[in-house]
Amino acid sequence: MFIKDVHSIKKDLIESTPQLCYFRFMVKTTPSTLSSLERRIYTVSELTTSIKVLLESEFPFIWISGEVSNFRKPSSGHYYFTLKDENAQIASVMFRNQNRGVHFELEDGLHIMGLGRISVYEPRGTYQIILEYLEPKGIGALQIAYEQLRDRLKKDGLFDQNHKTIIPYLPRKISLVTSPTGAVVHDIITIVQRRFPNMPMEILPVKVQGQGAVSEIVEAFRILNARRDSDLIILARGGGSLEDLQPFNSEEVARSIYHSQIPVISAVGHETDFTIADFVADLRAPTPSAAAELAVPVRNELTLQISSLQNQLNRQMLGYIRDCRNHLKQVSSRLPKPRKTIQDLILRVDDYQNRIALCMVRFIKGNKEKLKWISESLVSHNPVKGTIKVKFKLEQLNNKLQVFIIKLNTQNKNHLDQLHAQLHALNPKAILQRGYTITRALPEGNIVRSPDDVALHGQVDVMLARGSMICRVERKISNGQENL
Repeated sequence: MFIKDVHSIKKDLIESTPQLCYFRFMVKTTPSTLSSLERRIYTVSELTTSIKVLLESEFPFIWISGEVSNFRKPSSGHYYFTLKDENAQIASVMFRNQNRGVHFELEDGLHIMGLGRISVYEPRGTYQIILEYLEPKGIGALQIAYEQLRDRLKKDGLFDQNHKTIIPYLPRKISLVTSPTGAVVHDIITIVQRRFPNMPMEILPVKVQGQGAVSEIVEAFRILNARRDSDLIILARGGGSLEDLQPFNSEEVARSIYHSQIPVISAVGHETDFTIADFVADLRAPTPSAAAELAVPVRNELTLQISSLQNQLNRQMLGYIRDCRNHLKQVSSRLPKPRKTIQDLILRVDDYQNRIALCMVRFIKGNKEKLKWISESLVSHNPVKGTIKVKFKLEQLNNKLQVFIIKLNTQNKNHLDQLHAQLHALNPKAILQRGYTITRALPEGNIVRSPDDVALHGQVDVMLARGSMICRVERKISNGQENL
């Protein structure tokens, strides 16, 4: 296998394809030579299939390098992009089953190197390279994957200092997540027991490299956080290459450390090795031995420090007690005799009792006088007496009202009788009862007051006391003269 760029592959395709060479030859021939050659007519599908077979047989697998552009990743999970250099470009595809092994993120502008085979996409009649393996050009795939993951987790806040917790000064129990067979676990146990003998420790054996290491480390963190019986977790491993440290550069382990409720010390590799776990952990130790020193203090030093503090506390307490005694003596010397103080207080209490008794007597006497005055005032203003007076006055007024009503009725009756008599006297019917009549000319109905008011032989209506008569005028007499 050999590495070629895009321009050289395109040139090789043209020069190494017999049908294309034949086509070039046919273009240079003259019409006279065409008649002597056998005519072979291809369909588009036949020509495309022939080219595909030739390309796939001529270039089964090749290495190619170039710059990524027009990168696309549809829902199918396949990679589609264009691989180019300064002179040419070629369509590229990497199917989902193959791109699972790519440990870095493909993006436009990235220079890569890959292994693939040349093929033709028949529906469009374009040739492309189907890649089986990819790696960044000039930098390792693990390194670029490490840098991309580091930048992404930093953007997500997994390295934020505000999320990190303080390592306990003296943990009650330490859990080691490491390989049980390496020298790391023996170094940590030796240093911890030397610094603080009988410190409770447990080992959760996990793989620290190779397949399955990530899942075992994540499971160990899950178990420890579910039990919550440890105060500190040390994630440790010895030095190694970037490939060996790959489990500690995985996103799963980083998020397990981030979500751990127990503080974590990361001690992976040598002092110059930095992993993703170091950035996420609450504390990074340059080496596993340094992690053991950071995890626990020296017990002898603590004992000496406690003894010193205890002696200092004893001296301060003795001095404080001595000062309190001196102050108590000074205060006691200034205090009067208790008996005399009690006697003075007894006299003062007796005086207060006498004053209280006199005040109570005066208070009761004053209230009695006030109560007597209020009672007399209530008796004088007794509503029963006022009610009797009002009742008597009401009866007088009632009698006066009855007399006035009777008198008023009598006066009104007399006045009514007078009016009735006057009305009866003025009633025309009363005059008619005495034999008088009322005559009205017909048909006008005017009252006749003079003979001139009616015509001779005219009719008149004579109203009597009991009925009326219709009469005809036979003659009229006016001022002694008769009109016949």
